[in-house]
Amino acid sequence: MATPVTSGLKQVKPILSLTHIEAHRKVITLYKTWYRQIPFIIYFNFVKKANYIIPVTKEECQQKLREEFYRHANVRDLRVIDMLLVKGQMELQEVCAQWKPAATLLRYWKETEEPKPKDFMSKFLSGHE
Repeated sequence: MATPVTSGLKQVKPILSLTHIEAHRKVITLYKTWYRQIPFIIYFNFVKKANYIIPVTKEECQQKLREEFYRHANVRDLRVIDMLLVKGQMELQEVCAQWKPAATLLRYWKETEEPKPKDFMSKFLSGHE
């Protein structure tokens, strides 16, 4: 006595972008905006004796920016892309206005994965064996 399942997809309205081309254009614009702001984030804050000084070079910041954008390179849903765009714009505004503390900004350079111990002594000391 199974009832037939009505299959259908609900059409969802996108947040900002209507097509993938438009979303791609907005992502490239956000990337370029971040890329242009890196020298001001590092050097201008250093000269101005601002609230925080970031102990990383311009090249390290550019590499981290590239990593963060490539981390989301496989996202295809327009709503998710638009959400990431909004988050990226908010992050840029917080960093440029110095609303974000230095410790929070430096989390991007923190090593998150610790290498697994390979030899017996390292495994023993870390509690694996």
